[in-house]
Amino acid sequence: MTVEDVKRTDDGPALMLANEAVVRGALEADVKVVAFYPGSPTSEILDTFGEVLDHFGDYRMEISANEKVALETAAGASMAGQRSFVSMKSVGMNVASDSMFSIGYTGLNAGCVCLIADDPYAHSSQSEQDGRYFGEAAYVPMIEPATAQEAKDMTKWAFEVSERHKTLVIMRTTTRVNHQRGMVNLGKLDRTPFKKNKWADVKGEYFTVGAIARALKAKILERTKKVRKEFEKTKFNFIDEGEGDTGIITAGVCYLHSKEAMNNLNMELPVLKIGTLFPLPEQKIGEFIKPLKRLIIVEELTPYLETRITALAKDINPDLEIIGKRSGHFSEMLEYNVPIVEKVLASVFETKPSLDYDAILERAEKLKADLPERSPIFCPGCPHRGTLWAFREALRKLKIRDDIVYNNDIGCYSMAFLPPNNFSDSMLAMGASLGVSAGMALSLEDKVIAMVGDSTLYHAALPGIVNLIHHNANVTLFVLDNSVTAMTGQQFNPNSPYDAGRSPARKIDMEKLFEGLGADKITVIDPYQTRDSVKPIMEAIEAEGLSVIIARRDCALYGDREKKRAGEKIIPSENDKETCRGIYACVKEFYCPAIVVDESDHKMMIVQDLCDGCLECRQVCPVDAPYHVGGA
Repeated sequence: MTVEDVKRTDDGPALMLANEAVVRGALEADVKVVAFYPGSPTSEILDTFGEVLDHFGDYRMEISANEKVALETAAGASMAGQRSFVSMKSVGMNVASDSMFSIGYTGLNAGCVCLIADDPYAHSSQSEQDGRYFGEAAYVPMIEPATAQEAKDMTKWAFEVSERHKTLVIMRTTTRVNHQRGMVNLGKLDRTPFKKNKWADVKGEYFTVGAIARALKAKILERTKKVRKEFEKTKFNFIDEGEGDTGIITAGVCYLHSKEAMNNLNMELPVLKIGTLFPLPEQKIGEFIKPLKRLIIVEELTPYLETRITALAKDINPDLEIIGKRSGHFSEMLEYNVPIVEKVLASVFETKPSLDYDAILERAEKLKADLPERSPIFCPGCPHRGTLWAFREALRKLKIRDDIVYNNDIGCYSMAFLPPNNFSDSMLAMGASLGVSAGMALSLEDKVIAMVGDSTLYHAALPGIVNLIHHNANVTLFVLDNSVTAMTGQQFNPNSPYDAGRSPARKIDMEKLFEGLGADKITVIDPYQTRDSVKPIMEAIEAEGLSVIIARRDCALYGDREKKRAGEKIIPSENDKETCRGIYACVKEFYCPAIVVDESDHKMMIVQDLCDGCLECRQVCPVDAPYHVGGA
């Protein structure tokens, strides 16, 4: 990912990822405070802000412990008179929504924009959550871009709307918007120096309860009316003229799908593209649907637009035929694409799609059937591989594999449900493994085991841990301490020695934390010393109360980068063919992608370009065949 165009001070065209365009829009708006918790598909926003932080030096950045804290940080900066920005994935808003609803009531001061990204198809999420309902429920304006250009322009505009109406503005995106790349016309970058304010100069009242809440509710209803009037006139709600009495209303990336599908079918229907999800431009919608006989509503996930437009149509055009999810033409599941939209249009107009998409998919499925199944696996050198192997060995020696319940959490280690581990009895949300374990410990005879990463520990697990200790729960907790938030791109967290832009940060002392909370037993293991980790894990599992196992070793990708940064040579491993007996333990029990079978002699071979020399495989090998190239 290049960020050179993000740094440009002139205007003109640039090829940008939409997430980079969002950063550029915020910088053009002279944002001064940004805060994040990483999560796909928004991680590149955090990363880009981090990469250009030193270059600009005129804004402050924080990687927060979780999304709620990130939103509150941005809100606090806005209250203090600084333009602020925060982004998160849609499930992150579940965490942040407690404060977001109150912020919706109190309003803010300087411009404050919150981007939330939905993930249709659940590419990297637990669910296909539809975040469009947050804006309406909280009476907070919500907008949605369709292209990289709009991502930049709408971010900049959102600050203006926020400041004009003294409110948080939410910008909703989806994975296919965040990760699309397109040409973006940049505006001039005119940054100002960062300067702290005095509270007496910017002071406002930001509290809500009882009678105050009731008074604020009246104010936000009035605010919504004013925002609606502005949204009726914005250029981000526009009509593409077309022919006929059938029209399309759509938003976000579905606008692009609709335009391409019509092009494939040589159609030119009128299209109303919605850019403001709340408040909806009801007057513009009414004017668009009034002369139509049929309306096709193209939107992913729930029938958010369809439900509201159907209600409007009853008064404006009661005979209007609405084609959408309720008619059975579109599904509430998964992402949409051009073939899906094109097939619906072809069905409505009783014509054939431009291609036989069903035949293409059928052929693709047949080709896939000939391919070997390739499950996701840990990176070469990942310490989680060693931890889980030692855990399996401990359970085997204790002979309790069938007498445990294992509650997993959100992180790279979520893959524990895949072979060769085949763990995971539950995996719900960040930190949920602790609360679930509390209930199971009360209800089951089995040994209850939970697993979290270091980022998850500080994000959402601490309340659950306090609860377990307070109630003397008999639970074993694994904490996988790999120094970074690895799954989303090795961003820093409270367990890291750095903050955004690699500025030094105070790393939380995990052992002292657990000691202070009153954990009954604390054990630290090195996952690379896999054999030596088995016995301590066995002892921790057998211990009563909350027993904590801290598996400490840097994320392999992060650790290798740090070694290269320090000029340290990475020595890959090699398999001694004379010692190797072809037992295949390293393949059957370890699943390292750097280990393959040499077809010439059917013994193990380590791919040098993939191996990072962790030698975890030597710990698993019964005859110690793997060794360091050029060393023992």
